[in-house]
Amino acid sequence: MAVVPESRVLTFSVFKWSSYSSTYLPENILVDKPNDQSSRWSSESNYPPQFLILKLERPAIVQSITFGKYEKTHVCNLKKFKVFGGMSEENMTELLSSGLKNDYNKETFTLKHKIDEQMFPCRFVKIVPLMSWGPSFNFSIWYIELHGIEDPDVVQPCLNWYSKYREQEAIRLCLKHFRQHNYTEAFESLQKKTRIALEHPMLTHLHDRLVLQGDFDACEELIDKAVRDGLFNQYISQQEYKPRWSQIIPKCNKGTSAQEVNRDDMNSDGDDNRPGMRGGHQMVIDVQTETVYLFGGWDGTQDLADFWAYSVQENQWSCISRDTEKESGPSARSCHKMCIDSQRRQIYTLGRYLDSSVRNSKSLKSDFYRYDIDANTWTLLSEDTSADGGPKLVFDHQMCMDSEKHMIYTFGGRILTCNGSVEDSRTSEPQFSGLYAYHCQAGTWSLLREDSCNAGPEDVQSRIGHCMLFHTRNRCLYVFGGQRSKTYLNDFFSYDVDGDHVEIISDGTKKDSGMVPMTGFTQRATIDPELNEIHVLSGLSKDKDKREENVRNSFWIYDIARNNWSCVYKNDQAVKENPSKALQEEEPCPRFAHQLVYDEMHKVHYLFGGNPGKSCSPKMRLDDFWSLKLCRPSKEYLLRHCRYLIRKYRFEEKAQSEPLSALKYLQNDLSLTVDHTDPDETKEFQLLPSALFKSSSDFIPLGFSDVDQTYAQRTKLFDTLVNFFPDSMTPPKGNLVDLITL
Repeated sequence: MAVVPESRVLTFSVFKWSSYSSTYLPENILVDKPNDQSSRWSSESNYPPQFLILKLERPAIVQSITFGKYEKTHVCNLKKFKVFGGMSEENMTELLSSGLKNDYNKETFTLKHKIDEQMFPCRFVKIVPLMSWGPSFNFSIWYIELHGIEDPDVVQPCLNWYSKYREQEAIRLCLKHFRQHNYTEAFESLQKKTRIALEHPMLTHLHDRLVLQGDFDACEELIDKAVRDGLFNQYISQQEYKPRWSQIIPKCNKGTSAQEVNRDDMNSDGDDNRPGMRGGHQMVIDVQTETVYLFGGWDGTQDLADFWAYSVQENQWSCISRDTEKESGPSARSCHKMCIDSQRRQIYTLGRYLDSSVRNSKSLKSDFYRYDIDANTWTLLSEDTSADGGPKLVFDHQMCMDSEKHMIYTFGGRILTCNGSVEDSRTSEPQFSGLYAYHCQAGTWSLLREDSCNAGPEDVQSRIGHCMLFHTRNRCLYVFGGQRSKTYLNDFFSYDVDGDHVEIISDGTKKDSGMVPMTGFTQRATIDPELNEIHVLSGLSKDKDKREENVRNSFWIYDIARNNWSCVYKNDQAVKENPSKALQEEEPCPRFAHQLVYDEMHKVHYLFGGNPGKSCSPKMRLDDFWSLKLCRPSKEYLLRHCRYLIRKYRFEEKAQSEPLSALKYLQNDLSLTVDHTDPDETKEFQLLPSALFKSSSDFIPLGFSDVDQTYAQRTKLFDTLVNFFPDSMTPPKGNLVDLITL
């Protein structure tokens, strides 16, 4: 395998510009003078389009761009920009869409430099500012550096490939246009001359059966085979998730269902068959046995010490212990943390909250316990972890298990201190715990990072109520959100546990409101290492004053590889003192102090309990239990939908020549493919008989006036079906006529 040369600084000149003001000349970007306020290019206005075009000394594979900045924050820094590149200034491809932080640090961005895993060269690079940090200010760029490969032995083959690729794509666009408009001779002649395939042979076969022959039964068979062969998998993976909540009604030990138990008969610990109402409890899940473990919490008046296991397969809770303290286990507690080692079948618990009235030197010791699932025994690992080099007594921290290396990581949480009264604790500065590692085999602690104010690139800022997750494949901890005193944090960073390295994913300063989970809301997060995704359920506002009007559930997914957040759903429905029964049945009401665990093997979330934050019932806690599945369209759904599209068109074609036969087909064949539980699809189906009364001219698609109506309609259906196939099999996405500008 050939070794790709190292990336080097590329030489370029400023070729063109949109405008410049005063002495802020475009060529100023060639020198890096961060302490010189005038050493920059500044546009004459912020009216689009503003741009700089750079010309490389010779064609090169441009892999990254670096922006230098002024030594202080500046209103003219680029909050949003785009970068384009190509072999000519008239024909460029978008290489990057991003933004700069408003600080003094250089920033480097990777540029798109591959098509189908093949590198392509550029001679021109165009930078297009879109927004400055100061509203209505002109754009400034202080310094630009391009990095890439300019070795002719590497670039020339890429240049040859790129020229050939563009020629091939142009021919494919022509082939697509000729076939769409039924220019058969031109199509066959060009294909014979160039021997370039428009698409995969399977799609050519589909076009032949559908458009040319009108053999709809054969089309359905082809689509069926494509689905069975997994050809629609790429399309499915690109679709958005839809959440499906289900309230779990567990079976009771006495043979009755939980619905038959009178809620009024339940005591604060719950009935004999299930955990009672609580918040601030902890849950972990053993994915191998599909068992959820729940321990402790606060029921509104007291801390709890009961320990439960829920079997997913049996749909049943069982009480392991009514009081773990009586069985040499942890005392009653809330706001603690648990993690599970599924390999060794052990559960660890650390930390708790104590009211200031009961804090003393003895009670403030940080005990640390391990529970052995098979032996059903608790072991006190440490009476006070701080005496063993670990964290002091904390609450609202986070803890993750690394089963492979047999390590536990704990980060953040507020340190409990003896302050006497609540007033004293408010005046004194709160203390937060750092990042610690516990070596399970050796039974020793090590401090990896102290709490800091993010002074350096490797520093971390401690907090409470944050999310921390361990990715078992790339072996990184992911930390985001949380609160520090009265400040809600919105930063997002990862920590490489093997390399001892912090990487800032987002410093939280960019105002991408609506594109990331909002701060100030209770967040519960899980991770799926296989899908390389982080899931976040955002619940009730942490601000008591805003709690009533800011009641909402939202579910977010972070794609780690793409560095991209997407909101699966938001429920902005206001929930009053008495939430509507309909909402309660569809999904859990917004809350805080609840717990969420995720079975990454079976792709199911489980949520239990919490505090609904009702001002009229401050001691009220919840005991509802929910499962959440994130669903994408299934293969079966797509197969049915494609059959529906084919039969719908077949009906419309019949309606023009054989109305009675068409009506019979609608009732007997087309109706079988309709999802009658879907109101939109049902309504569309009910309106289909109107096709019996339309004139033939109503069916001609836009842009197909020169083609036979039947051919045009079948082509339109073919183009729709093609969208479900992988890009590697399909004709090019664009159309030839779209290249013509007015």
